[in-house]
Parts: sequence; structure tokens; C-alpha cells
Amino acid sequence: MSNRTLYHKLVDSHTVSRIDAQNVLLYADLHLMNEYTSPQAFSALDTRGRAVRRPRQQLAVVSHIIPTHAESPRMICDAASLLQAQNLARNCERAGIRLFAANDPLQGIEHIVAPELGLIRPGMVVLCGDSHTTTYGALGALGFGIGTSEVEHVLATQTLVYRLARTMRITIDGALPDGISSKDLVIWIISRIGAQGARGYAVEFAGSTIGSLSAEARMTLCNMTVEAGARAALIAPDATTFEYVRAHTPSLDDTAWPAALEDWRELHSDVGAHFDAEHRFDARNIAPFVTWGTSPDQASAIDQPIPDEAAQATPEAAASLRRALDYMGLTANQPIPARASTVCSLARARTGASKTCARWPRSCAAGA
Repeated sequence: MSNRTLYHKLVDSHTVSRIDAQNVLLYADLHLMNEYTSPQAFSALDTRGRAVRRPRQQLAVVSHIIPTHAESPRMICDAASLLQAQNLARNCERAGIRLFAANDPLQGIEHIVAPELGLIRPGMVVLCGDSHTTTYGALGALGFGIGTSEVEHVLATQTLVYRLARTMRITIDGALPDGISSKDLVIWIISRIGAQGARGYAVEFAGSTIGSLSAEARMTLCNMTVEAGARAALIAPDATTFEYVRAHTPSLDDTAWPAALEDWRELHSDVGAHFDAEHRFDARNIAPFVTWGTSPDQASAIDQPIPDEAAQATPEAAASLRRALDYMGLTANQPIPARASTVCSLARARTGASKTCARWPRSCAAGA
């Protein structure tokens, strides 16, 4: 067998059958649902007289409609949102699916609930009707978002007709400068490759910079990779991954743990594996980044001015910039002192740096 990428190892291990050169029937270890994308799927199952095939491999979370005001018990006052939550509760009760409703102590953002409960482990395939399911790649699992008709298919069969993605590796080496978070890192990457730069790709992150990130920072990185159009984001599991999973998965006892580690240590791209696209970056070039526009690639370092139309590569990009600045109420070639102040204050608090940074003195002075 030829050298394989991590992505292809995960797909191959979950392929029930090959449909053609580009499509497979893929098995899902876990399927998560929220109140938005599941009602139509349950309704379609009822119409066809079908039951949920494997209820214990489903998890539902009221996630997107949670109100921000502090009340106990939490009240969903918006009528449409309340109806969505009620429909999800009714469907889960009928199907025998575990639900974290609005006032459940374990309720939270669906992409964080599952890892914190130890439900995400290296080597899994995890699906959800939300594009940011790529989060789970931080733990060496293949996660991606699916549409409503696909949710129905997964509920009925625990499988998905899946079109294979192209592969991309983004390698980042070196130590991140003081005060740089994974959010800066991913916005910086998107500003380099573009908001459609990873469209159609399963992206694997590699390099010493990635290895130095915490599990939580990796989740941020993989979560936001979809903002570059990626179909999946992956990081090969390592000691950081194993430590996080062990801490959150008490069901893996001393007998099961060595066997799990033996399997998980094979989850990496083989030496010489072919990627359809590759990017390599130096972490030392990364600065605190903020977005100034309406697209995630419309971003700049905090010590740089907002760009102007003349600097854009195409007339379409210039028009997009003009629309974004009009919408945001910003002016080209001007600094962003308020945003710079916020970012620099956070950086100083995190690192204990002096009021004026050595690397970004102009921005810190502007926000002093």
C-alpha cells in the first residue's frame, strides 16, 4: 500500500463500501445534532416510517439559540427559537437520543461539549449539521459538517455518502511571538491563503508551532479552518492529545488505555505521503491580527493600516474592500487604534510585557 496521509487513513478505516472513484459510503462513529438542522431530518424519517438506527451514537445539544441574558432557570423567550428547542426535545425523547437541553448542567457549545465529555477520540469520524465540526480534528478525529438531507441519512443508517476531499498540508515552524494566540494564528493563515484558499481540501496542520499548542488552542485552529473553505482540518495526535483525552475519558481504564495508545500512535501521515497542495510558514512572522472587513481574509496585523483599493490584486477584490469598509464604517489607510488597544492589553496581561511592546510599539502606543 502506498504512503497515505492521515486524512486517507481515517477515511479508509471508516469506508463501508466504495461507490466510485470519488465517493464512498462512510461510517460515522458519532453524530451530533442541534436545534437548527435536525427537525426536517426527523420529519422525513417519520414520513418514511423509519427509526433512528443507532440512538446511542447520537448526541443532541441546544446550542445556537441560547439567550445571553443571565437567568436561572434559563428562559428562551423568542417564540421561533423556543419551538426549535421543543421540537428537538420531542424528537430526542421519541428516538431515545441523549439531549443537553437549555437548562441541562452539561449544555454548552456543541463543538466543545463532546470533547469535554470524552466523546471525541483520535481516529473517529464525527458528523454534525454545522460547518465548524472541523473542531474535532484537533484531537485527530475527522469531523465535518453535513446538510439536513445528510442528517436524515445518518440517523437512518449511521453512514454517509461522502465525496472525497483533496489534501493540503500547512506546516508552521518556530516559536510564536509573545502574546500571539491560536486565533491570531488562524486569521493570519487565512489572510495568506484567502477565504477560499482551502476550498475543497482536508487540511492537515504540521510543524513545531502546531506541536507546541495546547489541545484547546488546536480546537480553535481547526474550528476556524472552515473559514478558509476547508472541508476538514486535522492534527496528528501526540502527547498533548493523549493527555487531554485521558483526562476527559475516565471510561478508558488502565487495561484499555495501552491498546488505545498503540492504535492512535499510527494516526499520522506517512513519510512521503502525497498532498495535493502544501504551504509552509514561519511563526516568527505572525503578529496579533484583527479583521477589519466582512470576510475572514480581510485582516491585518495591528500595526498595519487598513488597506486601500489600489493595493488589491483584482477589480473584484477592490470592490469587495470598498463594500466592506462602507459596511464597517472604516476608512482605508487608517490605523485601528481601538482594536489594537484591546489586543495589546490582552497580550500584556497574558505575558506580563511592558506597556510598550518591542515588536509592535506603534500599536501599543496608540492604545495606551
